[in-house]
Amino acid sequence: MQAPHYPIIYVRGYAMTVAERDDTTADPFCGFNLGSTVYRAAVDRQRPPNKFIFESPLLRLMSEFGYQEIYEDGYDIMDPNWSPKGDQPGIPARSVVIHRYYDGGSRLLGDGKAQPIEAYVKALNALILRVRDLVVAREGIAPADFKCYLVAHSMGGLVCRGLLQNPKLGSAEARKAVAKLFTYGTPHNGIEVGGINIPSWLSASEMNTFNRERIAEFLNMKEVFKRHGRVDYLPASALPIENVFCMVGTNRNDYEAAAGLSRAFVGHGSDGLVKIANASLWGLDAAGQVTQSAATGYAYRAHSGYFGLVNSEEAYQNLVRFLFGDVRVDIWLQVDEVGLPPALKGQKVEALYQFELKAAPRGKRWQLTRRVAEEDSPACRTHAELTRPAQKGARLIYLSTVFLARSARVNPQDPSLAYHMDVGVRVPDYEVDNRFWPNGHFEGAYLFRDQLVVKLVPPATPDGAWQVAHGWHSQGAGVAPGNDALTQQTMAQSRFEVRAPFASATMAPGIRGQVLLSVSSWG
Repeated sequence: MQAPHYPIIYVRGYAMTVAERDDTTADPFCGFNLGSTVYRAAVDRQRPPNKFIFESPLLRLMSEFGYQEIYEDGYDIMDPNWSPKGDQPGIPARSVVIHRYYDGGSRLLGDGKAQPIEAYVKALNALILRVRDLVVAREGIAPADFKCYLVAHSMGGLVCRGLLQNPKLGSAEARKAVAKLFTYGTPHNGIEVGGINIPSWLSASEMNTFNRERIAEFLNMKEVFKRHGRVDYLPASALPIENVFCMVGTNRNDYEAAAGLSRAFVGHGSDGLVKIANASLWGLDAAGQVTQSAATGYAYRAHSGYFGLVNSEEAYQNLVRFLFGDVRVDIWLQVDEVGLPPALKGQKVEALYQFELKAAPRGKRWQLTRRVAEEDSPACRTHAELTRPAQKGARLIYLSTVFLARSARVNPQDPSLAYHMDVGVRVPDYEVDNRFWPNGHFEGAYLFRDQLVVKLVPPATPDGAWQVAHGWHSQGAGVAPGNDALTQQTMAQSRFEVRAPFASATMAPGIRGQVLLSVSSWG
């Protein structure tokens, strides 16, 4: 077993009805095998649209990284009664294992009744130890050296957190084996319908699993909930927050569950089921203080369905770069100054600034992260937060994290990793005395918008230096990184910062600041 290619354990999301549990049980891969086809406009209008086909996470892990499933002659190798044929014991490290926790709640293999989430967590604990024993048998490693990845959709992320955070549900040896956690659309802070958290008394089909008090109970964080009023926190003792990635969906329109009623009642700023604000995690230190956000990516995808997060190229690319990539880039924006229109100076002004980001690697037709105002996903700050001295911390804004992989380069002969970021700050709706100020307002306009091109060459040796180049498109960087057009730096540290200053053409109104990239080796 060689890093970073550890076994992947996939944990599916919530199935409310017995029919849905039956469908889940009848599927060997619980949906992880589903792909999607996206239609793109063709150059010639007389031709049919171009198709962009994503085969599925399962097939891509097999074809690109040599992973395999764990069924043999129709038997599930995870079954305790399974015995190997011939002289090949166990399973290889590059295996994808499905946590089939709904089998007992189906009418096909069980009593048709849903169980509490605690039962699913305990079953995950047993599954990890079973996978460990099988991999140890095949790979000839010590049990203490075994590692695995947890990849979870929706409620599956809460199942994984139960294992990591509650010692009564997960054993120390299983927790120690988890190297990284990746969640798709997990309601880390519960689910809200009509702006109200699902009530604790709604126990039918275990729907109260998404109530915050209930989450605090099975995650062993009642005191944290009392202090913060939220449950989207991961203690450092469970798993370093740096080893967690949260994939957040922003498209509620394509979520068809309950004939569209879900997206209607959950409302804007969601993937159709989970609010954007509830789909990421924050770390807690030993003193219970909030430290930093988990790595987070955003995609214009629904919670599930034909255009859902799991069966999307965007989420898959984030997944494999997070698991197997070489470089981590945390993207921040620092606001140094904001300027008001001249007519508003000296008046009491309120405004909400929206910060947008789209980031894509060179040569690709998809984006690693996408935060846009029309999709309810920008980062936001008020005028008071950006101007009052007491709010200084609010001027440093986390936007997203991208992971890059040398194995995914467009040109294998080029050692550089390159991507571009579209950075924008919308003109806010200025309000004076709680009334909209219309003079000089142009809807959809930007205080600042430009494309930042970034080029990184990781060191060839552990003690080598990075080659870094970056520049704004408007200042001549071009559509692709060119060495002669970009500012170059040589960095000897394993973790360093790159700052790209920006400013509006005018500060009346306008904004001035820096895009801050925290770059580090990964894997």
